[in-house]
Amino acid sequence: MSEPAQARGGEGDINTLRILVATDCHLGYMEKDEIRRFDSFQAFEEICSLADQNKVDFILLGGDLFHENKPSRSTLVKTIEILRRYCLNDEPVKFQVVSDQTVNFPNRFGKVNYEDPNFNVGMPVFTIHGNHDDPAGVDNLSAIDILSACNLVNYFGKMDLGGSGVGQIAVYPVLVKKGMTSVALYGLGNIRDERLNRMFQTPHSVQWMRPGTQDGESVSDWFNILVLHQNRIKTNPKSAINEHFLPRFLDFVVWGHEHECLIDPQEVPGMGFHITQPGSSVATSLIDGEAKPKHVLLLEIKGNQYRPTKIPLKSVRPFEYAEVVLKDEADVDPNDQASVLEHLDKIVRGLIEKSSQPTASRSEPKLPLVRIKVDYTGFSTINPQRFGQKYVGKVANPQDILIFSKSAKKRQSAGDHIDDSEKLRPEELNQQTIEALVAESNLKMEILPVDDLDIALHDFVNKDDKMAFYSCLQRNLEETRNKLNSEADKSKIEEEDIIVKVTECMQERIKERSLRSKEGTRFTSSSQNLDTGGKSVTGQSSLNSFSDDEDTREMLLGGRKSSGFTRPSKDTADVAKRGASKSGRGRGTSSMKQTTLSFSQSRSTIRSEEVASSSEEETDANEVVENSEDESAQQVGRKRAAPRGRGRGRGSTAKRGRKTDVASIQSMMSKDDDDSEDEPPKKAPPRVRESPQCSQSPGTMGLSGGDDY
Repeated sequence: MSEPAQARGGEGDINTLRILVATDCHLGYMEKDEIRRFDSFQAFEEICSLADQNKVDFILLGGDLFHENKPSRSTLVKTIEILRRYCLNDEPVKFQVVSDQTVNFPNRFGKVNYEDPNFNVGMPVFTIHGNHDDPAGVDNLSAIDILSACNLVNYFGKMDLGGSGVGQIAVYPVLVKKGMTSVALYGLGNIRDERLNRMFQTPHSVQWMRPGTQDGESVSDWFNILVLHQNRIKTNPKSAINEHFLPRFLDFVVWGHEHECLIDPQEVPGMGFHITQPGSSVATSLIDGEAKPKHVLLLEIKGNQYRPTKIPLKSVRPFEYAEVVLKDEADVDPNDQASVLEHLDKIVRGLIEKSSQPTASRSEPKLPLVRIKVDYTGFSTINPQRFGQKYVGKVANPQDILIFSKSAKKRQSAGDHIDDSEKLRPEELNQQTIEALVAESNLKMEILPVDDLDIALHDFVNKDDKMAFYSCLQRNLEETRNKLNSEADKSKIEEEDIIVKVTECMQERIKERSLRSKEGTRFTSSSQNLDTGGKSVTGQSSLNSFSDDEDTREMLLGGRKSSGFTRPSKDTADVAKRGASKSGRGRGTSSMKQTTLSFSQSRSTIRSEEVASSSEEETDANEVVENSEDESAQQVGRKRAAPRGRGRGRGSTAKRGRKTDVASIQSMMSKDDDDSEDEPPKKAPPRVRESPQCSQSPGTMGLSGGDDY
């Protein structure tokens, strides 16, 4: 036990606020693994036990309490059992929350949990959400909300990102007082790094609300703490949060999401505050940063002064990491695979022996985690699974002890020949994420925005959101209807104007995106959806730039394409053909995305053809004469246009139509198909002038009384 902890066996100073700080517990990680299934729960129980031993006032968690967005019942039960064991007791709570609790805790009860007369909460827990347990779904709920509804944790820092454009948020502090010590606790749950980065650089998008002056107190009397869960260090500055984006009035920052343990507070030059990075309590990605000893921080605050004390975790499974460059090893022959195996085997045995040495920071011996990163440039790889079979029962991860990599090479010119040995080997291909597979597609969506579908697919696969695709479809349809209803009087709008209005709105979106691309402001899929007038998927998961997963990376958006859908009828297919006669299937030079048109739009197509025929009568007559003289030429022309309509012959026109329950609609559509059977293809309609009515102005929330950054 640390020296300050030994001195606090009694009640302690009534003016000193004691907080135990931890982040990234990842409860439920590897719960299917027979060896590592209890690692996360043992570490979390040790954290709660340390809080009880040191008589802290409350526990402060920096996000990612759960590893899965929808944790299993077993994980929830184990978590609730630990919280009940350590948090529910008759110990008195010696601090007060003096801020507006309905704003700090926007749930049904709207108060801190220890003030509920039906519960005896002796050790409160305050937590924000991370990128793993962020809110999702229609109701914007997370697994943390379940614990909050059970009155086991105080969930704060949950932001409402409604509105258009980049969005606007107001960060309200939880005001805590103990004796003469006043602490303003700010919480900022995980937001997509690209979007939050953009918000910090947009004036008035992030407002920090300061404590009011009352009872003779000034703003400077408060000790300001911020808890956030974002990327801190990345090569791409847009996928991380710079420390200089934070307000200068802060005194202490708890940075979650980064798993490397940098527990000692570090001062940010020119900002006036210190940052602590506790790191994760369980190793989820076997990298060098995770091999450092795990700690939690005991933070003591008295007035405007604080004292940090790091406490090592003893229940963490030992982890040994090494890097090997085979070409630098003298006893390894590139042509002898046996020498490579012997050398790697010697390194693994050395790491196992090193991890088995008794230390004061470990409570009981456990099978170690071993990871060797091998640079095999100039060598052939070996099967990692076969190599790890000999270490079953000796290490906790025999299946992935080795990971192969190659040193970066200079980009070769187009004329240089690439040797077969330098080509990508199947062994070094890592598992790709869903987003990477979608990005590699060579086809392009024509109805729904690809960015919206990417987020819906991510929520469906990774968050088990069964309504993700339905919500995506309904949201886009509702958005289109709202735009049409807001731009014209319902009683005066004509059916033929619907297509024009939809086209104008789509062209306006294209114009906005092109302007943003010229400015160099490119967002993730959710941010693009907001800037172009759409609503972001509720509960944005941190799909990109995860610091705690080795195989995750920044989501690529450029050149993303996907397959299209079957057109609803031949009328709409003809409209699409005339609008994209040069490119086919809607792939013009612009990035305009097509949307499904209703039956009223199909009827308007007939009227549009009648109007267009009056101005093109002479041209149409000549085309009819040519078609009547050469019937075979007309059929050949139809076959050439078939790929635009799903690649079918002239006899499949009725199959392309979508089935409808209204008999009159079917008859009208079939009649139109028959009439257009011998009708030659028309010329493209004139380009519609863009209407400024379709543009949307960013929504404002009207917040005041805070500092803008």
